[in-house]
Amino acid sequence: MNPSQTALTDALVAARRGNRTLDATPWLDTLETAEQAYEVQDVVAAALGWFGAAGVPGTWKSGGGSRSATLTHAPLPPACVRPSPADFSDLVFHTPGIEAEIALRLGQDVTPAQAAALDHGNAASVVDAMAVSVEIVDARWQDLPSTPALLRLADSQVHGALVIGEWKPYAALDWSSQRCETRVGNADTVLRTGTHPLGDPTWLLPIWLRHLTRHGHTVPAGTVVTTGSWVGVLPCRRGDQVSAEFPGVGAVRLSV
Repeated sequence: MNPSQTALTDALVAARRGNRTLDATPWLDTLETAEQAYEVQDVVAAALGWFGAAGVPGTWKSGGGSRSATLTHAPLPPACVRPSPADFSDLVFHTPGIEAEIALRLGQDVTPAQAAALDHGNAASVVDAMAVSVEIVDARWQDLPSTPALLRLADSQVHGALVIGEWKPYAALDWSSQRCETRVGNADTVLRTGTHPLGDPTWLLPIWLRHLTRHGHTVPAGTVVTTGSWVGVLPCRRGDQVSAEFPGVGAVRLSV
């Protein structure tokens, strides 16, 4: 990494350790490419010891606003990934929001050659299970709406925490008619049908797996990826009780 990337990495590590946010202004010109942002992700994770000596992330987030968008990916710290029902009151969030998603789990190791051979039609063949998940998105940036996309990506794509429901065998569903019911605190339940931004949660698998294998690594069986929000980002506050259900797939509950 160049000196400015190293300085950004140090600032993000200090922000996470100190549970505080950063003014993005001094860093606006630091990153020029997504690959530089991914380098910052990796070094932040190593500095914070998220993945131990092996350095292999077991859970990821991936997604994008549409099939024509550039998908982004981030490994998630294990201490913030919990089974449903989950309590996150021990964590500090700054401006949290809720995303209701489908998580997928690999049923086999995926080598670089296998990842390169996958396409959107056969990628589901490497998945053995699916589950409902809810991500709490949160940022180390003070003014997230004005923060450039590469700085968000460097900050683990503004990840805060993740709850995962019960795993069930993967089955290809009619995702266009899949219903999602999400409730945050005392707000009305948000109902959505067929609103996955990519149309099918498995669509991102070839792109995500090529990202993970780009340096020659094999992705182990059991690795999990969340696949994008069906409800956008719903605001939440500390203490809110959150539930999300995808009828026929499962449900989760959490306390922010």
